[in-house]
Amino acid sequence: MSVLDARPVAIHDDDPIPQNKRPRHIKGARPGWFVYGCLGIVLLASIFPFYWSLLIGSGDSYTIRDPNMSWLPGGNFFSNAAKVINDPAVNFWIALWNSIVSSALIALSVVFFSTLAGWAFAKLRFRGANVLLVFVIATMAVPMQLGVVPLYILFSEIGWTGNLGAIIIPALVSAFGVFWMTQYIRQAVPDELIEAARVDGATSFRTFLTVGVPAARPAAAMLGLFTFVSAWNNFFWPFIVLDRQSPTLPVALSLLQSNYFVDYSIVLAGVLLSTIPLLILFVFAGKQLVSGIMQGAVKG
Repeated sequence: MSVLDARPVAIHDDDPIPQNKRPRHIKGARPGWFVYGCLGIVLLASIFPFYWSLLIGSGDSYTIRDPNMSWLPGGNFFSNAAKVINDPAVNFWIALWNSIVSSALIALSVVFFSTLAGWAFAKLRFRGANVLLVFVIATMAVPMQLGVVPLYILFSEIGWTGNLGAIIIPALVSAFGVFWMTQYIRQAVPDELIEAARVDGATSFRTFLTVGVPAARPAAAMLGLFTFVSAWNNFFWPFIVLDRQSPTLPVALSLLQSNYFVDYSIVLAGVLLSTIPLLILFVFAGKQLVSGIMQGAVKG
């Protein structure tokens, strides 16, 4: 029979599907009760510190010592929060502004320089690239405490102690950020796209902007988010180099427990106040965060 004699065969929706053609469910494709149980335990363990802070922060100075403490929040949270905000030793609004500015600048700088360096290590061919990358990764093994004394002497010589730039400048580049972006760009950007851009006459930097930046956006969003949180929670170096008139928020909140008697209801109310901006950030950046995780998982 020739090809011209072939007749199309009509397939009706009610025709029975052969047994060997029916889709089979892959065992383990759906998470079971064990997975949901583990996730529930992790979720409760993550929420409990916040709830405990809310319990103590909404009580009074004797709540934490009360053996019959109620597991329902009290009604003193707003009054305790007002004490934190109005405490002249804390300088809450100055500390909040300093934390926002320093964390945002550090996150933007780390994302930019890490993406640029990651593009160079992943897609540009130059002598000593692997050696330099290994050197950058090796710096992560050096504790920050080893560089505190010479770093403080340096900023003291140039008159930057007590200045917000003293905590921004040392954190402009992250070795982990360079390694993270190098690994992601190496897998996410095919070499054919770079060759096509060069054939079209694009320069190296224009190729980076038009090809590398869009492809690295999910990983850059995750890096920026985690860098912001890390800079926001940083206490050690800001406590050393900044003064009490212009602190960051963790340093300012530490002044609440510098007296002989520590009112933990006020301290934990201040901790919750410092956590609210991070929760707002995660709410708005959650979609990009999940997108970055999923794309990284697919590409990996």
